[in-house]
Amino acid sequence: MDSLSVEIGRAVSRLAWGPPLRRLAHTYREQDEFLYCEEFLPAAVVERYLLPEVDRLRPNVHRSYIPGFKKGGAIGYRVLAEKAPDLLALYTEPTFVDFLCRLVGARVMPCPPDDPHAAALYFYTEPGDHMGFHYDTSYYEGARYTVLMGLIQRSTSCRLVAQLYRRDALREPRSLEIAYGPGSLVIFNGDRLWHAVTPLGEGEERVVLSMEYVTNPAMRPFQRFVSNMKDAIAYFGPSALFRRAPRREPPTT
Repeated sequence: MDSLSVEIGRAVSRLAWGPPLRRLAHTYREQDEFLYCEEFLPAAVVERYLLPEVDRLRPNVHRSYIPGFKKGGAIGYRVLAEKAPDLLALYTEPTFVDFLCRLVGARVMPCPPDDPHAAALYFYTEPGDHMGFHYDTSYYEGARYTVLMGLIQRSTSCRLVAQLYRRDALREPRSLEIAYGPGSLVIFNGDRLWHAVTPLGEGEERVVLSMEYVTNPAMRPFQRFVSNMKDAIAYFGPSALFRRAPRREPPTT
């Protein structure tokens, strides 16, 4: 049976060289550093390798509600690193990171392992779960790029809404609404895309893997404080205030 690493390699090989990459990179630049890549990984691969980890992690979901801004659940990097090796394998897979570098035209790398946003799961599982409009503001010294992969999309109402060119004085803003399914990717510069997630309907479910990459992992003390407070209040709970590298569970024998 093929491994997840092999499946990722196949997916990258279809896109990362020659005309396919040039087309994707051109679209990314023309769309204000935004790209929707439908079915990067086949849905069957997502179901085989990634969904079992999603289901196993459900007891670890931390739910938060901020009136007027967000409602939903999240699991941060530390838990994924300890309990979800396949989800983390995708995030750190060298061929995938190299593909992103070629696509965005910058040398990017995974975030430091004490950042709960480095790779995280977002759960929209209760009616009304949503996310208000925001930028994925970088508190790092360098730029931060967001990669979203659809894992579960059993909803007709819960979608990513994005506004392109909002910070471009020379272009008219353009709105997009995307319901990206299992294995599809959304890639964008976090400081440029104004985006939100529309409310979940009754009996629906949406789960997304978010992966963050940076050009410079340095962060000043005040920015670190602001980032920690935001993570604790809006996403991962008080444990986010105590940033530390995650430990991995010992392999079972």
